[in-house]
Amino acid sequence: MKLLVFEPFSGASGDMIIGSLLDLGIDESKIKDAISVFDLRLEVKEVEKRGIKAKKVQFVSNKRGAKERSVKSYEEIVRMIANSGLRREIIDNSLSIFEKVADAESKVHGKPKQRLIFHELGAMDTIGDLVGSSTAFLDIQVDCVISTPISVGDGFVETEHGQLPVPAPATVEILKKTPLLYQTGPFLAVSELLTPTGAAIFAHFVQRSVPFLPPLCVEETGYGAGSRDLPMPNVLRTSLCEADAYLLKDEVEVLETNVDNVTGEVLGNLIEVLMADGAKDVAIVPAQMKKGRSGHIIRVITAPQDISRIAHRIMAETGSLGVRVMQVRHRFIANREQKKVKVRIKGVVREIGVKIGRNASGDLLNVAAEFEDAKRVARELSVPMKDVMIIVEEEARKKLMG
Repeated sequence: MKLLVFEPFSGASGDMIIGSLLDLGIDESKIKDAISVFDLRLEVKEVEKRGIKAKKVQFVSNKRGAKERSVKSYEEIVRMIANSGLRREIIDNSLSIFEKVADAESKVHGKPKQRLIFHELGAMDTIGDLVGSSTAFLDIQVDCVISTPISVGDGFVETEHGQLPVPAPATVEILKKTPLLYQTGPFLAVSELLTPTGAAIFAHFVQRSVPFLPPLCVEETGYGAGSRDLPMPNVLRTSLCEADAYLLKDEVEVLETNVDNVTGEVLGNLIEVLMADGAKDVAIVPAQMKKGRSGHIIRVITAPQDISRIAHRIMAETGSLGVRVMQVRHRFIANREQKKVKVRIKGVVREIGVKIGRNASGDLLNVAAEFEDAKRVARELSVPMKDVMIIVEEEARKKLMG
């Protein structure tokens, strides 16, 4: 399984992301061609940051007076990208990244994004970051993009609106809608290390954020340089890696607690509440407790970043006074997708969802009908639910194998 791995120990920005991908071997001419439609020129230099050689990227406008015109509206930027004539994938990805930035700025400043005027983010080099990164990612063929926790820096950053805390409010707004893990520091760097544009690019392209890297075989490594000279290397490391070709690994935590005074109705509701709150799985096991009392063991699988919130929810719902965190490193999982399948049952066509499991190489492992869909159709047509599930799963397998 081919992975693209980002290690943002010194933060990330648009130019650092592009620089690291260029250093990894991405075709520089493709980015140059893409940004040329905006009268931008790509300049790439090899620099040294604390003993590490890295690619430094800069976008230069070919238009005179461009520096004085560094302020653009939301609609101007959207129009420029949408009407650029570039490949549809580049346009769609660039606009999607920019929408994340615009939505965040709109929320932070309390005004519709159509009325936003971008200052730091509105310069032409931001368009270069959006289009350049979108072009670079399309030029790299991997199965999954992952990242370790992003260092965001510390202190305050000077902006058009005055000094703002690091990470900047717009950056936090982008991060909170994603599974991306981030951390303050390193504390030697009293500055902003993660920019809103860098956060938005990661939010769009990174599929998994992991607290630590799984076993990997590294094939190539690239470094993209930031603008600052810091006590540590101001670079973003990016690697092409090979991982286990059979199953994916998913970092999880297991929470447990014992309860002996909770009704079945409360436990049934707890399962629904925890799953809606982001838990990956919930199991409740009957148990005999101390003094011969009947009780239950509640066991919940959840993402590492959610353990505190999920544990609090368990205690609030059940009255438990303590929740254990079990020592689990990871689990193996299938690659999952969902599709709708049309089937004819008793002469009537119905659309029912199926869950599909594949290994990392794309081979089919399992097909399972969606329980709620199958139950609904079974009731509508007065057919045993098991028959509906068999028909749906057989039809799905035919289409997937054929």
